Parts: sequence; structure tokens; C-alpha cells
Amino acid sequence: MPIIIRSILLDLVGWFLIIVFGLTLLMVVILIGSEAWRMNLGLLPTLRLVPFVLPTALVFAVPGTILFTVCLVYGRLSADNEVIAIKSAGISPLTILWPAFGLAFMLSVVAVWLNDVAFSWGQAGVQRVVLQSVEEIAYGMLRTQRSFANPRFSIIVKGVEGKKLQRVTMKFQPTDDVPLITLNAVEAELRSNLERNTLSLVLTDAQLDMGDGIWSSLPGTTIQEIPLRYASAREIKEDSPAYVPLRRIDHEITQQQASIRQLEQVLAAEMGMALATGELESLAEPIWRPRRKTLDDAYTRLHKLRTEPWRRWASGFSCLAFVLVGAPLAILWRRADVMSTFFACFFPILVIYYPLLAFGLDRAKAGALPPYTVWIANLVCVAIGYWLLRRVVRY
Repeated sequence: MPIIIRSILLDLVGWFLIIVFGLTLLMVVILIGSEAWRMNLGLLPTLRLVPFVLPTALVFAVPGTILFTVCLVYGRLSADNEVIAIKSAGISPLTILWPAFGLAFMLSVVAVWLNDVAFSWGQAGVQRVVLQSVEEIAYGMLRTQRSFANPRFSIIVKGVEGKKLQRVTMKFQPTDDVPLITLNAVEAELRSNLERNTLSLVLTDAQLDMGDGIWSSLPGTTIQEIPLRYASAREIKEDSPAYVPLRRIDHEITQQQASIRQLEQVLAAEMGMALATGELESLAEPIWRPRRKTLDDAYTRLHKLRTEPWRRWASGFSCLAFVLVGAPLAILWRRADVMSTFFACFFPILVIYYPLLAFGLDRAKAGALPPYTVWIANLVCVAIGYWLLRRVVRY
């Protein structure tokens, strides 16, 4: 390996490791702090979040770090006229760019793996920590705010004495089959059972109100169990395609296609039966709309599953796309001021790359465009980088 290439590669790796360590540490603090503040987590659950948040922090840190690194290294080379010296010696400027491209390619492969780990293992771990801390979260909010709520139910108390909740009002949100339920109790206690993944509500002298004049009295002590997922203040989305590991996506797509075929057959049979028997009222819009929505939701999930592998690979290879733009632009910019060079590279990426990625992702998930549309942003960066490279070689 020529000395100049080895020197540039060592500079790139050294600066990258230093910067990515600091930026990742900052991202971990921000992500854990926001989650702990939002969920009102204690010290121990917050510390347990660290390994699960780390892949997500690296997903955000690595692309920006490699861009900053190439701006730093190649900006200084160009400002010190070393690129001109290399060209005057008959050496193509592409020779000194290959270390950056090779490093960016390897980091892109690692970033694909990090995307997979962050959204499958990492998010699942964060959800597990939050679920196991439901009792602590609930008591923390009830002591400070006298209330605890999520989209499924809410608790309002008059006061908290130790583990005892005084003058409790619980409201369970209505569903398609169950009306709004209000539960009042003189005293209550929350007890989580991690072995069964349930939260027990120990009620004393409770009254149950189901509306329309339907109510019942529950004197003495009553114990009601609800799933921890139901009680969590954090929305649990384990079935979301974003949380499915890459190795399982093909299997999930096959299962989803089978579910759609079965659902279409059921809807076709119901429509045929209604037409054959003359019960056309069962085809009325208020009745048929929820069935169509179920089918539309199934297709939406299928589109998201098909898009997810392309999204993770495209997001991972943003490292290479950024370097293809940043390295030649840093040479052309010819400034030792690394921040000016970085923002000169980052601003076009901010206004072009991310809007294009969001557009392709949104259209692909909706099924309006093919899944590979998410690569549009990367291809635009490649085209810009190719144009910049030609300028570097010529001038």
C-alpha cells in the first residue's frame, strides 16, 4: 500500500473513531434522557436502556461522522495544496479518494446491520424495559401529577400514601364491543407480576359504572388483572414491520399474503351470500366500510413489509452516498475551516437527500411506487458525486 494512501486511511480511521465516540455518547444521553423523562423512569430502568439505545444512537451518528471526517481530512489536504502537488506528480486525485470510498463502503454494510439491530432488537428491548417498569412509572406519575393515562385507560387519584392510592377513579376507553367503563374505589393498589406480564389492580370498596344506568357495587377487596401492554404508557408496536428483523421479513410477507387472500375470500363469500339471499342491507356503507378498512390495512402492512428491507439497505448506504458528495466537494472547496466545508456538504444533503428519502419511503409504504424508490435519494447523491469527481479530476 503506498505511503500516501496509508497515511490518509489512518487519518480517516483515527478521526472517525474519535468523533463517532463523542457523537454516539451525546446521542445516547439524548435518547435515554428523552425516554426517561417521557416515561418518568427511575435510575435503574434508565441505565438498563443503555445497551438497547446504543444501536439507534450509532444509526444516527455514523453517517454524519463519516461525512464530517472526510470533510476534515480532504479539506485540510486541499487547503495545504497537497492535492495540487499530487496532480503535478502525475497521480490522479482519485488515488487519494479510494481510502474514503472503501471505508465508507465498509461502514455502509455495518450501518445496514445496525439499522436491523436498532429497529428489531433495540426497540424490543426498550419496550421490554418500559413494560417491566409499568408499576414504577405509574406510581411516579400518580405521586407527582395525581394522574396516569395512556390511550387505553386513565387513573386519577386524590392522593398517594406509600403504595395505597386514595379516592381512585379509573376510566377504560370504549372499544367496538365494550362501552366506556368508569371504576371508582375508596382505595387501590398496583402490583405488577412480571412472570405473567400482568398488572393487578387491588381495589377496596369499588363501584363499576358501564353507562346507561348499568352499575354494580364491589364491596371489600377486589383484584382485577390487566396485561402490562394494556397498562403501559408507551405504545407497543411489536407487529409493526419496522420492528421485524430482516431474516424474518420474507416469512412475514408470505404470511401477510396468505392472510389477504383469506380475507378477500371471506369478503367475496359474504357479498355473494348477500346478493344471493337478497339481504342487500348487509352491503350498506356503514356495515361494509369497516370490512374494507380491514382489507386496506392488510395491504398497507404488506407494502410496508416489502419496503422495509430496501429502506434499511438505503439508510445504511447513506454513508457511501454522503462520502461520494463530501470528499470531492471538500477538495474543491479548498478551505482548512472544517465547519465551513462540513456545512457546505451537509446543507445540500439536508435539503435534497432527506426529503427525497421521506418521499420515496412514504410512496413505497402506500403502495403507490415500487419499494426500490427509497434509493432515489442515494442515486441523486451518486450522480452529484460523479459530477464533482469529474471536476476534481479535470481541475
